[in-house]
Amino acid sequence: MTAGRWLVIGLLAGSLATGCGGDDAGGSSSATEWADGVCSAITTWSESITSTADSLRGGNLTEEELRSAVDDVESATSEFVDDLRGLGEPDTEAGDKAKESLDQLSRNVEENVSKMKSAVDDASGVSGIVEAATAVSASLSTMGEQLSSTFAELKQLDPGGELERAFSEADSCDELESGGS
Repeated sequence: MTAGRWLVIGLLAGSLATGCGGDDAGGSSSATEWADGVCSAITTWSESITSTADSLRGGNLTEEELRSAVDDVESATSEFVDDLRGLGEPDTEAGDKAKESLDQLSRNVEENVSKMKSAVDDASGVSGIVEAATAVSASLSTMGEQLSSTFAELKQLDPGGELERAFSEADSCDELESGGS
């Protein structure tokens, strides 16, 4: 479980630092406000996920601790998805595609939380808890990979660089870069 948890934290931090940055060179625009909202939602979510992963550090997990951790991930993910869906689309040429990318990310992370809940609900005995913990770790890793993939997709669908500029100008993305480095 420990290696998987650190992989997730590393993937989240790496994707956040790569996806966002900031030089505060420009003024606020609809695209910058959108990027700021994205980075803010990711910051809050990743802090919750990291905190939950840290709470599982001991290794000798009880079913109650694992269930509580998954509940925490579910709550943080629900808030994250609500925040992303509430952003709408940025005012860019590829705004509708950017929104669809975040909508897909939202569906993916919700699906992973469902997998975690099922694994914990099906756990019985020590071996069941170990299997569930492994499934939770795998789902957290997948969520980190999905986040990285979404940022790569956002960059590719915006050949004009509008979104990249927006992410570099957004204040919340500055915080991600400094926190993820």
